[in-house]
Amino acid sequence: MRRAYLLFLGLLLSLTTKAVTQNQNCSAGFIIYGTRCQDDDECESKEAYCGKNALCHNTIGSYYCQCEKGYKEPSGKVNFTLENSRGCKDINECLEITDICGRNSKCNNAPGSYFCTCKDGFVSSNREKKSNSSQGVTCDDRNECMEFDICGQHAKCNNTIGGHYCTCDPGYRLQSGQTTFNDSGPCEHVCTIDESLCGEGVCNKSEDGHECVCKEGFTNYGFKTMKCTKPNCGFLLQLDPKVHQLVPVMEELRSSCEKLSGDPVMSKRVSQVDGNTQLERFLNALDELLSAGPLSSNKKVTTVLETTENVLKLLGPQLSNTTTRSVHTEVNTLVRRDDAPPHGPFILSTCDTQLESHWETAAGDSYMGFAAVSLLSFNSLENSVNNYFDQIKTQEDETLKINSKVVTAVVTNPDTAQLKKQIILTFSHLQQPSDRNQTCVFWDSSLDGGAWSTKGCSVVSSNANHTVCSCTHLSSFAVLMALHEVEDVFELKLITWVGLSLSLICLLICILTFRFVRSIQSTRTTIHLHLCISLFIANLIFLAGITQTQNEVGCAFVAGLLHFFFLAALCWMCLEGVQLFNMVVLVFNTTVRPLYLMLGGYGIPALIVIISASINARGYGTKHHCWLNLKGGFIWSFFGPVCVIIVVNVFFFLITVWKLAEKFSFLNQDLSKLQKIKSFTVTAIAQLCVLGTMWIFGCFQFEGGSLVMSYLFTIFNSLQGVLVFVMHCLLSKQVREEYARTLTSLCVPQKKKYSEFSTNQSSKSQASRSVHHTGESNI
Repeated sequence: MRRAYLLFLGLLLSLTTKAVTQNQNCSAGFIIYGTRCQDDDECESKEAYCGKNALCHNTIGSYYCQCEKGYKEPSGKVNFTLENSRGCKDINECLEITDICGRNSKCNNAPGSYFCTCKDGFVSSNREKKSNSSQGVTCDDRNECMEFDICGQHAKCNNTIGGHYCTCDPGYRLQSGQTTFNDSGPCEHVCTIDESLCGEGVCNKSEDGHECVCKEGFTNYGFKTMKCTKPNCGFLLQLDPKVHQLVPVMEELRSSCEKLSGDPVMSKRVSQVDGNTQLERFLNALDELLSAGPLSSNKKVTTVLETTENVLKLLGPQLSNTTTRSVHTEVNTLVRRDDAPPHGPFILSTCDTQLESHWETAAGDSYMGFAAVSLLSFNSLENSVNNYFDQIKTQEDETLKINSKVVTAVVTNPDTAQLKKQIILTFSHLQQPSDRNQTCVFWDSSLDGGAWSTKGCSVVSSNANHTVCSCTHLSSFAVLMALHEVEDVFELKLITWVGLSLSLICLLICILTFRFVRSIQSTRTTIHLHLCISLFIANLIFLAGITQTQNEVGCAFVAGLLHFFFLAALCWMCLEGVQLFNMVVLVFNTTVRPLYLMLGGYGIPALIVIISASINARGYGTKHHCWLNLKGGFIWSFFGPVCVIIVVNVFFFLITVWKLAEKFSFLNQDLSKLQKIKSFTVTAIAQLCVLGTMWIFGCFQFEGGSLVMSYLFTIFNSLQGVLVFVMHCLLSKQVREEYARTLTSLCVPQKKKYSEFSTNQSSKSQASRSVHHTGESNI
């Protein structure tokens, strides 16, 4: 028995030892079951293997986790274990899936899911508040105007996609002044809200809103919703009689203005067509005034500009948005009429100018139910206002010139002396100024009858074609261009010195010839002589003293001498033209008393210089040259007479050439046509040079940059003495014979046997001189 018990214990120990040995040999994920290793199902009993919002999936010997729908593992893994994962996080479908809910809807995220709701003003097609994309629900517009009474009385509901708005009926508005709103009504009649809506009138309700019934003496210009105001007719009684062309139309305007401010019934008859018609009549009268030529004084300019401004202000409420053109003017007008003041920018243009401003500037603080702005451009007024620059500071040797059209800007705002917002004016240049300074100016009528001023205006930008100006007030505006004396150019100086030196030599020979050659003495020779003397002295002074500016008094004296002798040369040229006219056209004894010649050749220049010096003695001498100053138009004390003499000489020249052409046709019939043309050409060139028409190139010296004109002027005038010598000495057969005789007598002594020949030659000379005294033209 004891042996059996020991045998059982041994067998039990053996089995136990074998089981322990087998259990220790099972792989991970397996457990011993009896005598075998079986799979351990981790998902069955341990939720923590995968964590929250995750599903556990068992495998043979292992497991894996997957996130529930609406969640994802941050690293993007689909299958994972808890050991290598951060857990499942919620997916925000509203951010990750574009337009998941469709149009007019909002996406709302939820843990592990989402839902869609319609935006305000829209309703879901299934009438449910929440939905998702899988249901095919759409959000459609909700017509609040049909579902609710949300605008109240005296207002109309207007449905929009996703919303609505209310508009007050005509004649009604909110207390705030708005006529459109959402839910902030109610609408009240304008006559109730604002008792001053009609100004000096009574506000009444009407079918289409309201109307203003004006008191006697006030008008709303026929526009029933405009405030009643008293038109300003006073300026119509102050018109300067010197501008008589405007008087008739101003009388019509005064009569119309009185009717407006009189009977209210008559006031209603005024329409915007009447305003446009009256404006056209005024512009036609302005054309008549400006067509008569430049205005003669700054006071006249002031009258025209102020009258134009006042007429545009008076007619502004009656005008429509229109452009009116005439011969000398162009007007562009914008008009706004509303209960509330207009806002925002506007742009108004004419052909040459553009105005940029704001409706707040045009309406002003005292809005009267309308706002009008007019821009008027004068096509030729710059010729009348080109001299009134005394109030503008300039540099030495600098003068000013209008370089744009003159424009007048007018608004209904009565207070435009200091604007809150600056206006912008863009001007087109009349001339391309290259690198010259441009100045923005306005016409200030308070400056001694009227003058240009820069106060309140400045240049914003400028190029070769346009200048942009900014101004803080309204008036009449323009752009000025600064002009300078022609700068020294080395080539011009060289041409001047060489040409004048040659001219001095030739003029000296001419003086000796015309003074001492007895056979050619005549009235024309006397004129030639003094012409050469004047040119000789002028050229000599020019070479010696034109740049001697160290002594101011001495420089002024040199400038005065140059002024006198150049004018004297021109006057002798004019006398030459008169003498030629007498000889060729009138054909009678043209001997003129020397006293008359002296008075015309030297007296007139002396008188001009004396008057010029007494008026503006400081006009003689500039910073760089001893010549006339460009400031204040003083240079015209020289170029004015030059232009007059040129015109007179050209007239005499054309008549003379015409008569010479007739005379050439009756010359020796055996002369060939070529010889006739040659004689005609030589004579014409001689006349042109002697009469000094090349001085016309000097008129272009005002335009700094006209280098071609500067070269032509310098060449022709520096060589004028040479041309006189060639035309009147070398091309004269009689003078050449005298030169030959003189040279022969100097080089070859005369022999006694030639005395008879000399006597004959002397007789011929006397005869020739006699012919000259009878006035025959023998160039």
